[in-house]
Amino acid sequence: MNLHESKKVRDRGIIIGRLPTGIKNCITDVKGVKVGHVTLDHPLQGDDYVATGVTAILPHGDNLFMNKVVGASYILNGFGKTTGLVQVNELGLIESPIMLTNTFAVPAVTQGTLQYMLEESPEIGDTTGTINLVVGECNDSRLNSIRELAVQPSHAIDAIKEASTDACLEGAVGAGKGMICFGYKGGIGSSSRIITESESGKKYTVGCIVLSNFGKKEDFQIEKYKLSDNPYIPTYPSPADGSIMIVLATNAPLSNRQLRRVAKRCGIGLGRTGSHFSNGSGDVVIAFSTAHKIPHFTREMVETRQQLRDDHSIMNDLFLGAAEVAEEAILNSLSQAITTTGRMGNIVHAYPFD
Repeated sequence: MNLHESKKVRDRGIIIGRLPTGIKNCITDVKGVKVGHVTLDHPLQGDDYVATGVTAILPHGDNLFMNKVVGASYILNGFGKTTGLVQVNELGLIESPIMLTNTFAVPAVTQGTLQYMLEESPEIGDTTGTINLVVGECNDSRLNSIRELAVQPSHAIDAIKEASTDACLEGAVGAGKGMICFGYKGGIGSSSRIITESESGKKYTVGCIVLSNFGKKEDFQIEKYKLSDNPYIPTYPSPADGSIMIVLATNAPLSNRQLRRVAKRCGIGLGRTGSHFSNGSGDVVIAFSTAHKIPHFTREMVETRQQLRDDHSIMNDLFLGAAEVAEEAILNSLSQAITTTGRMGNIVHAYPFD
């Protein structure tokens, strides 16, 4: 059942930060970025229930293996089961969709993504090297019968094929179907910021999508956001210490080292909501820049790319933008979510914004 109309926090009068948002206030405001979801929501025998899914983030709509993007990751707390981040940080490149799902679905989603990419590029593992796949997860076992392994490789393929540049669905969708945030229903949230360089007027976009599954009710900074907590709507205990996956995108020309610096600032936005990166929490940021496409095949020994100077004031604006989009995306994951019923009859209520 719906406890409130699904809408972003700005539609509720909650304004985060001072930078302007993009038109869609979504990661897809970064030109070329695409997001797709597959949501699984159905009962099984007895008390079991499937409440889970897959979310795919594509840095651009071309062949990602043949045209890679600069990438980096930053681990705020490493209690997570991701794939691909070792090579991302070693080589500074992302060459596949970034996939999000539940903890036990990482192998299936990795397989499905691999099958999709092998179909896209017959050269992989034959006339050229293998591919590095990036998959992140959170634990949705309070609502989802995670041991049933409902997510199949085909669901990853479908999520990639469904991806579009439209404003993405948020809340209890895709990988966010079974997630819990601050004891209320969480899941997928997104936000964006436009950053303008004062002298040249050059504009850059920073966008973020989160998979929120962390925090206890008493940690949530409701006073800061001028929210009232409805005592008649019960919260549900968060799963262990919870986790969050944050994917950050920008069209600013940054090196992988600079991207990692920007990614760190997402932790500020996460902390502003009330998180303290708990012991058992997997808090991971994956970042990429669409400013350059790096070809897989080239005969050139030297490649040339432009990048921003570290000491230019625009870098501070990018840091600010990363903090703001992470904070607002988390709030949007709460604001867009609906009350959800799952395994064992467990009910996780939407936050009572209204």
